[in-house]
This record gives sequence, C-alpha cells and structure tokens, in this order.
Amino acid sequence: MIKDGFLYIAALVFIAALMICLPKIFKGKVAQNIFKFAPPIVLIYLGLMILCTVRLWDLEATNEAYTALKNPLLYAMLFIMLLRCDLRKIIKLGPKMLIGFFSATISIGLGFVAAYAIMHNFLGENSWQALGALCGSWMGGGGNMLAIQAALNVDEATMAYALVMDSICATLYVMFLLWAIGFSKKFNSWTKADTHIIDEVGATLEAEAKANTKPLAWQNIAILIGSGLLVSAISQMLGSIINSYIPFFDKATWTVLIVTVLGVVLALTPFGKIKGTEEISNVLLYVVIALIASRADLGSIGNAPAWLLTGLIILLIHIAIMILLAKLLKMDIFTCAVASLANIGGTATAPVLAGTYSSALVPVGIIMALLGYVVGTGGGLIVAQLMQLVGG
Repeated sequence: MIKDGFLYIAALVFIAALMICLPKIFKGKVAQNIFKFAPPIVLIYLGLMILCTVRLWDLEATNEAYTALKNPLLYAMLFIMLLRCDLRKIIKLGPKMLIGFFSATISIGLGFVAAYAIMHNFLGENSWQALGALCGSWMGGGGNMLAIQAALNVDEATMAYALVMDSICATLYVMFLLWAIGFSKKFNSWTKADTHIIDEVGATLEAEAKANTKPLAWQNIAILIGSGLLVSAISQMLGSIINSYIPFFDKATWTVLIVTVLGVVLALTPFGKIKGTEEISNVLLYVVIALIASRADLGSIGNAPAWLLTGLIILLIHIAIMILLAKLLKMDIFTCAVASLANIGGTATAPVLAGTYSSALVPVGIIMALLGYVVGTGGGLIVAQLMQLVGG
C-alpha cells in the first residue's frame, strides 16, 4: 500500500499517461472500436477507481498530497483551456449558429432540472451537486465539471455516479447523432433550413486554421505552465479576499469566476495565440481526472441504474426541445447536432461530428465547443441551484 504522497502522485500521473497512450499502442480495428466506446479519459477514471477500491494507496496518508494539488492544478487547467476561446471568432459564426448553441445549452439545463424533479428521490442526498457538476460538463467540458465540483465541494463517491452516467449516456448520444446526421437532407427539407451561410463560415475558418503553422516550442510550454500556475495562485488568493467581503459565493466559486474572466480576456490578446494551449490543458485535465478518480471507491457505487435513467430523461427532453426549435426557427441539422454535441461532447467529439457533415466545418465544431468552456461553469452552477430548489 502506497503511503508516500509523492509516490502516490507519481503513480497517478504515470498510470494516466499509459491510458492516454493505449490508442497509439493498440491500433487494430477491434482495439480502436473499443476505444470509441471507452476513450482514455473513461479508462483512467475506471482504472483508478478500481485501484482505489483495492487500496493500492492509503487514502488518509495521501490525502494531504491530493488536497495540495487538485484544486491548484484544476484552476491552472481551466485558465489555459480558456485561452483557446477567442470571442471574436465565435461572433463570426452568425446569429443562427449562436442561437443553436444557446438553445442546446438552455434545453440541457431544463432537462437536468426536469429529470431531477422526477428522479431526485431515487438518486440520494445532495445528488443535485453532482448533477450540477455534470451539467457543467454537458454545457461545456470536463474542465467546467471539475470547476463546479470544486465550487460545490462534491464528494468523490457521489461524483462517481455522475461520471458513470456521463460516460455511458454521452457515448450513446454521440452514436445517435452520428447516425442522425446521415438524414441531413430530409431534416433540412422538413425544417426548410438555408445552409449557405454555414458553408461560407466553415470555409473561412478552415483557411484561418491552416494559416497558423507555428511550431510548438518548449518556451511556449514553459510560459503556459508558469502563467497557469500563477493565475491559479493569484485567483485563489483573490477569491479568498472577495469571499470575506462578499460571501454571496464561497471562496472556490469566486476563484473559478476570476480564472474564467482572466482566461476569456487574455484569449483576446496575443497571449491567447501562443501555441500549446490545447496540449498543456489536455495534460492537466487528465492529471486532475486521475486525482479525482483516485479517491472514488467502487464499493460505494450501488445506485447506477437510477442515474443512467436520469441521464436518458435529460437527453430525451433536450432532443425534443431541439427538434421543436429547429422546426420553428428553420435550423438545419448541422446547427442542431453540432450545437448539441459542442455542449455535451465538447472539443473531443463536436469536430468529429462536424467533419462527418463536411470537412470544411470542423473549425465550426471546435469553436462552438470552446464557447461551452465560457458558459459551462456559470450555467452548471445556476442549474445546480435550481435543482436544489426543486428537490426542496
């Protein structure tokens, strides 16, 4: 049993790295199909939950190392991730794409509140907190989920339910959308949608992406890591100070909000164009996931079916609202599907779906997913409070 804090952290990072590399090591057709249903981020969580359950490390002895690293790394990751979100590019998507995105965001939020109202008696005490964190993920990405988990102080055991629900329901939903995009002509004809503006925007964005050919330099990695850690430290200090004067939010929530503002503002400056933000933020994301998973005991997961049913109810409500809005607003299937997956799947899957429709529109999927990072944390916190009121 591991009791040394540094050995515990080193083991987690190494295990996460191995899981990330599996799709590159095993390239067979069967293996790749497996990784489609169980990507590395899911394998990391499940693998480390198992190791936690068999007590490979002492939870009490390693708690100090876990507490000292998790939130600081989380805030650094969120900041670096937000540097990729240039709001000026998002505006270029046009009103219909933005309407589609926010329609998806709002309908997901409504789905969570309605599903919680139906299922809260079966989900356990304070389940609204874990669902609020998951809502942040389904509006934005994993970084938003982790930020809300920290802000609401969601325990790892309850969070494990939400992550199981996330991995299974979201995977099924991606499969559904990849199937549905094949009916684009019929859907667009039914909604009477005009797609020429989307095609033009996609072509323009693709040209801009190809123009950025700067190599990733080690100096970039150094400045991003340094700035991320510094912003994390300063934001925590400011969050504590603001909380002492304005206790409307707790220290963690103020910290997350400060990090988000700094990330969005600096993304509009030349600093936001530093190459390496995606690579560094992804590494930090996997490390933070590994840390959280290392405290989740599988022995406590006994109510998964109720959580999975809750996830399916959320998705059904979301789909029904999106179809209704598509008909009323004459939105095409690309706008609806990519907006939906930009929320629920994030940057990992939205570009894939966009590319299935047209390779020229992959950048649209990426930018829409990045917009989720901006709204995901605030949206998830709002929905969490609404669920708390509904659950009474």
